[in-house]
Amino acid sequence: MIIKSLTVGMVAANCFIVGCEKTKKAVVIDPGGDVDQILLSLAELKLSVSYIINTHGHFDHVDGNKRMKEVTGADLMIHSLDAPMLDNLTEIATSFGISTDNSPPPDKTLEDGDEISFGDIVLKVIHTPGHSLGGISLYCDNNVFVGDTLFAGSIGRTDLPGGDYNILISSVVNKLFVLGDSVKVYPGHMGSTTIGHEKKNNPFFMNL
Repeated sequence: MIIKSLTVGMVAANCFIVGCEKTKKAVVIDPGGDVDQILLSLAELKLSVSYIINTHGHFDHVDGNKRMKEVTGADLMIHSLDAPMLDNLTEIATSFGISTDNSPPPDKTLEDGDEISFGDIVLKVIHTPGHSLGGISLYCDNNVFVGDTLFAGSIGRTDLPGGDYNILISSVVNKLFVLGDSVKVYPGHMGSTTIGHEKKNNPFFMNL
């Protein structure tokens, strides 16, 4: 499995390219901007995009949806509870002093337990709300892409619409920590970590 991490957009969000080495089919997770950079990486890796997947609907993770879809023709996917956010990106981004276009609507809405297949790879959808109502994580082969649910040494903010601190903590403990200590965690911002490291060292979970 090919995993390429890119830091994109004005808020330095992580975009991930996940590709099948055998078939060269790939998905782009959270194209939050700098689409030319993402397309260049895809070309260098000789990958074709099957799906564009948003872990949640916040503008810093979906800002590149429109152009990425226009260029690749790939289907856009997001959890059903965050899908309405794609229609309000312009208004929300403006409140942060950022200008952006609304995203196209999703071609498919996701639910907990769904599987996304491309080439020889299957990503399992895990609904992990708390940062947003429809936040998801994507698990495959001892790797999990968690959006803004969990960070190295921290958690996603819960003060935005749809956020809930207790629900987020529950999502991490009951849906992510159970995946196993060796699982590598790819967050939506900053560097990667592991489930085991966060269990032992993340201050939000050390006293649970």
